[in-house]
Amino acid sequence: MYQVKITLRGMRPPIWRRVRMPGTIALATVHDVIQTVFGWTDTHLHQFHIHRTSYGQPDDFDQAVVDENAVTLARAVGSCTKRFAYVYDFGDDWQHEVVVEKIIGGDAGSERPSCLAGKRHRPPEDCGGRWGYRRFLEAIRDPRHPEHEVMLASVGGAFDSEAFDIAAVNRDLAGLSLARPRVQ
Repeated sequence: MYQVKITLRGMRPPIWRRVRMPGTIALATVHDVIQTVFGWTDTHLHQFHIHRTSYGQPDDFDQAVVDENAVTLARAVGSCTKRFAYVYDFGDDWQHEVVVEKIIGGDAGSERPSCLAGKRHRPPEDCGGRWGYRRFLEAIRDPRHPEHEVMLASVGGAFDSEAFDIAAVNRDLAGLSLARPRVQ
């Protein structure tokens, strides 16, 4: 089991999640775990950057990307890597720093991913990256701001930047399919 802390880079105060997941899962499933613990909608492209190698979903345009379905977390990260990057939404450029806090031995393959802790709600999708999120927060916090109503409407009328529901996240992780191919 890998215990990692995933922090959304450039955010103050920090937005982060502490997660445990088996090293036997494919990086594609690690992507699913990160999407789930942050509540992202998986509507944008993504990549992992580990040891100068990019992992993701290869296509005809980017042959330098290694297929994330073909490698496990343990194989890509190993036992010496202390940190790597996960980037989601190349437009908004949500960069996540993944720090390997510890590797825990055990019955490999029998455990499911779980969220141990976290802080703060992730930014809304398509808000314009870090700078757009700052503008979004300014607008929703000031009822006199010219974009206050529009910004609130874009997130369904309410947004609590401090909210984080670990129980809901773990329920979602419990329902996450780990049926992607297990690889070596």
